[in-house]
Amino acid sequence: MRTLEVFLVFLRLGLTSFGGPVAHLGYFRGEFVERRGWLGERAYADLVALAQFLPGPASSQVGMALGLLRAGGWGLLAAWVGFTLPSALLMVAFALGVARFGGGAEAGWLTGLKVAAVAVVAQAVAGMWGTLVGNDRVRAALALGVAALLVVWPAAGMQVAALVVCALVGWRFLPGAAAEAALPPVPVSRRVGAGLFTLCGGLLLAVPLMAALGPGWALFATTFQAGALVFGGGHVVLPLLEAGFVPGYVTPSTFLAGYGAANAVPGPLFTFATYLGAAQSALPAWAGALISTCGIFLAGGLLMAGALPFWAALSARPAARSALAGLNAGVVGLLLAALYHPVFTAGIREPRHLALALLAYAALTAGRWPAWAVVGACPALGAVLF
Repeated sequence: MRTLEVFLVFLRLGLTSFGGPVAHLGYFRGEFVERRGWLGERAYADLVALAQFLPGPASSQVGMALGLLRAGGWGLLAAWVGFTLPSALLMVAFALGVARFGGGAEAGWLTGLKVAAVAVVAQAVAGMWGTLVGNDRVRAALALGVAALLVVWPAAGMQVAALVVCALVGWRFLPGAAAEAALPPVPVSRRVGAGLFTLCGGLLLAVPLMAALGPGWALFATTFQAGALVFGGGHVVLPLLEAGFVPGYVTPSTFLAGYGAANAVPGPLFTFATYLGAAQSALPAWAGALISTCGIFLAGGLLMAGALPFWAALSARPAARSALAGLNAGVVGLLLAALYHPVFTAGIREPRHLALALLAYAALTAGRWPAWAVVGACPALGAVLF
């Protein structure tokens, strides 16, 4: 049964995918492009590119799209639940004081996890460069130009603008890209896609009314609005959540403690909202956590499912394929910039860290270790060495 297969695969990824959204995209590529062959390199890059243009949690949206393409609507739900559940449960436990993430931000095992993320993302960037950039001078210029720009100006708005420019350059200068492979068939019609867009827009317009209906509705409105208005995902959502939760629901110190915990657990950073929902006192912890989790991810899921049929139809056209060739080169540049910051800058702070990262990269490439094995080994070594 494909739905169960999707759930189990994403549950394992949810238990082992440390390192933030960029690292998640590397784990997904290794699992679904290289290992399982659910889709090709270019089709995967198309999904990543689409996620960059949509508001919401980019890596979770790519996961939802993979589940949808594999097993339909239930596959989307299974991918989201499997990938999100471990992180959400850990964040609830932390909010209740049940779990303690010993050692703080400088714990050796956590440093090892950050080092593993460096190796995983580096492998993903190298693999995508070989397929999506290769020896083409125009694509290489786009990728390196985007990387240079985003290293200096990493704002989400700049990311979108850079990818738009890449698409225009590809449309003008890469006509030979028309034969590249498109996305697999999407099990959602354009009519249904338009309906999902309309539903998301209607919910966003109704947010002010929801807040007056009671504490549960207010909590849903706060998290839904944050998920619907943030571009870039990950850490970018923090200011919106802070504005919505501090000081109305939680204290600044409680907010900051949860932010630290969110960076220490696997899975999507958006489960920080799960912690905030469990930490507030207007509702029972389990109810607040459930409402906040559904609220923060709902808009991203609706928009991804709604956009996919249009994106698939558009990407099948020759002119659009040329534009996507440039766009995909830009995505490689985006990931290259993210490899430096925040992945490398957070994980490599001394020569020992770099040495372990190089060994992890060698295990992934020359040793052909799966990413989950490297993610399991690095924290164990980090606990001993760091």
